[in-house]
Amino acid sequence: MMQEKVYNDKKIDLRVWKRLVGYAMRSKRRVVFTMGVMILVAIIDLLYPLMTRYAINRFIQPQQTVGIGFFAAVYAIMIVVQSTGVFLFVRGAGRLERDICYDIRQEAFTKLQQLSFSFYDTTSVGWLMARVGSDIARIAGMIAWSIIDLMWGGAFVLGVMGILLALNWKLGLLVLTVTPLLAVLCVIFQRKILVQQRNVRKVNSRITDAFNEGIMGAVTTKTLVRETAAQQEFCTLTEEMYQSSLRAASLSSLFVPLVYNLGAISVALALSVGGEMTLRSVIDLGTLAAFVSYATQLFDPVHQLANILAEMQAAQASAERVLDLLDTQPDIIDSPAIQQEYGDLFDGKIENWCEIAGKVEFKDVTFRYKTGETVLEHFNLTVEPGQNVALVGETGAGKSTIVNLVCRFYEPTEGAVLIDGADYRTRSQLWLQSSLGYVLQSPHLFSGTVAENLRFAKPDATDEEIRRAAQMVHAEEFILKLPGGYDAQVGEGGGKLSTGQKQLLSLARVLLADPKIFILDEATSSIDTETEALIQSAIQTVLSGRTSFIVAHRLSTIRAADRILVIRSGAIIESGSHDELMQQQGAYYNLYTHQYRNEATEALLQ
Repeated sequence: MMQEKVYNDKKIDLRVWKRLVGYAMRSKRRVVFTMGVMILVAIIDLLYPLMTRYAINRFIQPQQTVGIGFFAAVYAIMIVVQSTGVFLFVRGAGRLERDICYDIRQEAFTKLQQLSFSFYDTTSVGWLMARVGSDIARIAGMIAWSIIDLMWGGAFVLGVMGILLALNWKLGLLVLTVTPLLAVLCVIFQRKILVQQRNVRKVNSRITDAFNEGIMGAVTTKTLVRETAAQQEFCTLTEEMYQSSLRAASLSSLFVPLVYNLGAISVALALSVGGEMTLRSVIDLGTLAAFVSYATQLFDPVHQLANILAEMQAAQASAERVLDLLDTQPDIIDSPAIQQEYGDLFDGKIENWCEIAGKVEFKDVTFRYKTGETVLEHFNLTVEPGQNVALVGETGAGKSTIVNLVCRFYEPTEGAVLIDGADYRTRSQLWLQSSLGYVLQSPHLFSGTVAENLRFAKPDATDEEIRRAAQMVHAEEFILKLPGGYDAQVGEGGGKLSTGQKQLLSLARVLLADPKIFILDEATSSIDTETEALIQSAIQTVLSGRTSFIVAHRLSTIRAADRILVIRSGAIIESGSHDELMQQQGAYYNLYTHQYRNEATEALLQ
């Protein structure tokens, strides 16, 4: 499980938001246009009290209507322009939110394709889903709407201050005396709200993870009768989420009335002192009305700015985690020089690739996980091109680690893995992995049709090539029985098919790619004997001429292997063909005879 990063509970990090605003600036014209519209709307908002002042002084006090038609026309034009501006803002901000969300999610998905296996060893699905789902949506909305609102609010507040001081600087300064107190309140509440919102996001990730585990492990939960325990564990998480959210909401609810009270004080000062100044004819009635209007309106955008600030504090917790994901570096990286010559993970320079013959060598390889656990130490192995090698041994002996090193899903801590005599770190990852075929113990199919799943291995494969691959693994018989045949939907994760059927399609998919190095990681351990026989029949034909590694569960399936390696604690303790190892009557002999007796006993009991 990935450990949550500990953040410093300081004020909002403007560097984070500057970087995120960079995504908005990819649509620079739309941003500039939308901000320009909002500034125009703010200017019109600033003009309304001045229009009221003009109406009082020109029409109401003198009790005349000369020029009122022109005044009404100007007022109507202002309303139309403002309404149009609001419409354009809503449309522009909505499109901007969509673009930002799209760009960040594209980068996040690309990053997930680049990251090494070790990242997924320590990172939960729930954590990732929270980042690419709710967190990205949250910050996209924050940038598109709130930051542009922030520009409007800032322009309006500065405009009000300037107008108040221009109308009467003494009364203007008096009305604005509450602003320093407001600034102090913002600083105090900023840190407290941010701490609680970060806690909310942490717990939200754990809740998402709990949902994922609950769905994926539904069968296990029922068979172990853990419904009550699972419910209690989830209730504990949701209670923690509730309390953190409640504390954050309480702080925000306290902040809002404080802002309103300060606004009321400002209006009271304008009325009391401004009214006295009006009676003494220091200012006219229209100016007093404008002052009261500005004092009332001033704290609406200030309140909005305070809300945006609180939202930024909350969204920063999401922003920090999204940027953490985008900044995560894979453990396995091709150097710039290698990428220049051979291409990267997405764009290979195939013209510079040398064809893989299939010789694999482990030269004094030591491998340790990040946790410090040593799996292999000074490990040596040479596999000739076209040789079929089987790996057997107890769980945790290092079999899967060996094949993962062959595939360069991990790299040696010490020593080197050579492909055709060259350290594979001097070639691109795509060069090697484009020539790999890997069939897993638990096959995974993607949502879509049978044909679409097979074409993942070779997008330009013809219908005839797809059928040939399916026929080679004896899969076509069951495919043609499906509704729609090759156009049948397999369901999410292949849920509409049996394990054996998924395994056959997984094998056909790999065959379609025609790999030079073939990996079978206990590929027949989860299927019935009849299906296993079908796969074994196909494997003997397909593996001919290809270097292959078979991690074996059922030892009866590897009797025809060129070499069988018995692995114990990361070391080869026996090596040879099936007949040779049986004659030695060592570890392999004991494993084989023990498994054979168990299978024979099970057959008699059936």
